[in-house]
Amino acid sequence: MLRKPSGKKKIDVIDKVLNACYQYNKDALFVMSLMHQYEERGSLSRKQLEGLVLKARKVPDLPAGWIGAIEAIILKMPVRDKTPVAAQQAPQNNHSLVQQQQITEILQKYPEHKRILFMQSKLTGREQLNTTESAELERLYRLLISQAK
Repeated sequence: MLRKPSGKKKIDVIDKVLNACYQYNKDALFVMSLMHQYEERGSLSRKQLEGLVLKARKVPDLPAGWIGAIEAIILKMPVRDKTPVAAQQAPQNNHSLVQQQQITEILQKYPEHKRILFMQSKLTGREQLNTTESAELERLYRLLISQAK
């Protein structure tokens, strides 16, 4: 199937910025390696683009729109976070600590209460109880523990 050439040409901002950085400093090995890789693969990684932006900011008379366009491309790219899973987990808030204490008290008195066991497994799996489950836990705590005291 033949395609008709579209009237719009895409402007390659990355190539323009690479050329401008190269013209500014022809001895820059980093820029030359980026140019080579861009010609080979047709793209650069997020880190490489960030490095290119740092180099491009040092070039006088470079249009700010070119740097802004590369920054926009960087923002669109995915971020691969390589921090361990344990470091990403947020510490428990006071509300979930109170819920955990209530669950423990109920399970001491009724160790096989299925609904409370479910809520406990949810909290130990680092999930938050939704509002319905929180209200249910409060109601069960009042019924089973507060009345007994």
